[in-house]
Amino acid sequence: MQITKLSLVATLAISVAFAGGDIVPVEPVVVAPVVEAKSATTISGKGSLIYITNDAQSNGDMFSKETSESAAAITLDVTHNIFDNVSANFSAIGFTTLGNVIGNGTDTWTGGFLDAQETGAYFNVANLTATFADTTLIAGRQLLGTPMLQGYDWLIAPGSFEAYTIANKSIENLTFTASYVAKHRANNSGSNFADLNGDNWTIGATYNDNITANIWYYNIDTANYTQMYADAGYTFSGITIEGQYVTTSFDAGFGTDSSAFGAKISTTLVGIDLSAAYNRFIDGNTGYVGWNGLYTNSWNTTIANQYNGEDLDAFKIEASTTIAGINALVSYADFDNGHELNVIVGYDITKAIDISLIYSNTQSNTVNATDTGVLEFYANYKF
Repeated sequence: MQITKLSLVATLAISVAFAGGDIVPVEPVVVAPVVEAKSATTISGKGSLIYITNDAQSNGDMFSKETSESAAAITLDVTHNIFDNVSANFSAIGFTTLGNVIGNGTDTWTGGFLDAQETGAYFNVANLTATFADTTLIAGRQLLGTPMLQGYDWLIAPGSFEAYTIANKSIENLTFTASYVAKHRANNSGSNFADLNGDNWTIGATYNDNITANIWYYNIDTANYTQMYADAGYTFSGITIEGQYVTTSFDAGFGTDSSAFGAKISTTLVGIDLSAAYNRFIDGNTGYVGWNGLYTNSWNTTIANQYNGEDLDAFKIEASTTIAGINALVSYADFDNGHELNVIVGYDITKAIDISLIYSNTQSNTVNATDTGVLEFYANYKF
């Protein structure tokens, strides 16, 4: 069962894609409510164990209590079909810490609690979805994945939004989407659906055939900017070439207008998926809400806010494959005095149980001048 959502998220090449990283814009797909012939209600979920630690403090001790956090969490997904083509969708999250008591619980770098509190519960998704012919309406808490306004799937639960979304697919291979967003629950913030000031909305069109293309317009009053985003991609002879362009216009006194463009090439050789990407940022940072689909993003770092006073060049290479049932990915990004290395492995023990391990080494050119190593472990039981 899938919670109804608007999804532009292409997950990593691992079978347990419950954490963030490597998000790229693809065709928006409005997933129709799952209707089972014998039941108006479908239920599924997962139980998770999560551990994250870093070496930024305690003299570089990766496993000190001051820099480690852990939690157990349960996600319960429910879809109830009220009428034909009308459903209520819920994703309930419950979690508790597993012994971490140091810090004030505000973030993962001070030994605080995951999701900002010792024990908690909230509805990450709670919406009504109605589908009429080629048009789908979603009202309430939902997952959004547009190129420059999207949730980030990391730690206990993906970031989500209180929004109103309409999507239409009347024209073959073409999807029109519009969303008005009222609140945002950022990753690792518990039940805090924060109000977004002013009017925050986006409208876009996606084409998906031999050529894929996106064009989106954003009005983000809460951060005082408007924005245009466009991308296109084409695959030939097993090689995919993509390009993207973003221009952000800030209100007077709130920032410098900026632009960014990117290119990416990917292919598969002897069973190994390979890609190389480039982004250039001109005059300032690129606006986004939650997360974004810039090509050189990494597990911990979005390149969108790494501008540091002069035009910035960012490069990223990545390779992934599956060996003996183990899914593995290695990537490295460099962005003018900053970098990030990611090593990600995942394994399905059974159809219901999976585990993954992520190691990242990051140096941001705007946050700190030293490398930080982070280790994450996840185990899921799906039911």
